[in-house]
Amino acid sequence: MTVELCLHHRLPFDAAGLLAYLEARAIPGVEALDHATATYRRVLDLPHGPGVVALRPERDEIACRLRLSDPRDADAAVVRCRRLLGLDADPAAVVAALGDDPLIGALVRAAPGRRVPGAVDGAELAVRAVIGQQVSVAGARTVGGRLAASLGVPLPEPFDGLVRAFPTAAALAGADPEQLPMPRARARALTGLARALAGGDVVLDPTADPADRAAARAALLALPGIGPWTVEYVAMRALGDPDAFPGTDLVLRKALVRLGHADDARAIAATAERWRPWRAYAAQHLWSSAHAAPP
Repeated sequence: MTVELCLHHRLPFDAAGLLAYLEARAIPGVEALDHATATYRRVLDLPHGPGVVALRPERDEIACRLRLSDPRDADAAVVRCRRLLGLDADPAAVVAALGDDPLIGALVRAAPGRRVPGAVDGAELAVRAVIGQQVSVAGARTVGGRLAASLGVPLPEPFDGLVRAFPTAAALAGADPEQLPMPRARARALTGLARALAGGDVVLDPTADPADRAAARAALLALPGIGPWTVEYVAMRALGDPDAFPGTDLVLRKALVRLGHADDARAIAATAERWRPWRAYAAQHLWSSAHAAPP
């Protein structure tokens, strides 16, 4: 079944920046960007079967083409795509709150349509965050591709170069850490996270209220190999928390130093208090100013 529709959003919208972000992290066989048409495609693991979506930014909307195994998944697919692209964000509110900030205001005013990328699946995003610990974006992409090739479920038929879904938490939970293409400690952290996700001990619900977000953070932080950076990055993208702030991130700290801020964890945390409740957007602007961001 094929569905074509338009996804609306508030303007301004930094489509080019968002597509570049997604392309840099695209897992081979799972997602890809077609430069000729500026179309992002990826496989979706939906409640009733796999699907494929093609998303193409137009002047004031996103053209969305869904190829579904089951028509019952249409609504779920749209919701996931909106979250991935941050289409329900209010850019005017972000600019109003951060645009006059003496430190990052110029960055915000220069790119008022910047979004914080979300995720089509919270478990996938959390796994990718662990994969990306202490490695480059390109390195994380390579490892993610190897995991997908070995543990991802193939599509019934390849579609535009997409051939498989990203591995489920259940599949990763049963993997042998010794066989995963990463350092052993990180592999154990990944399989431990996957078991917690598959067993319901960690719930990453982007519609969660603040109390549930806090519970998810605590549950993640209790897992071996999961530190504050990973927790905040997951909160930012998988939980959709606009106030998440991975203040220990090296690239973010370097961006602040270039703006004249001291490279001091306590000072950074104190400064970030004035960016509430939009600290995730502040982080995204800082990462973009450095032309680098976490996996």
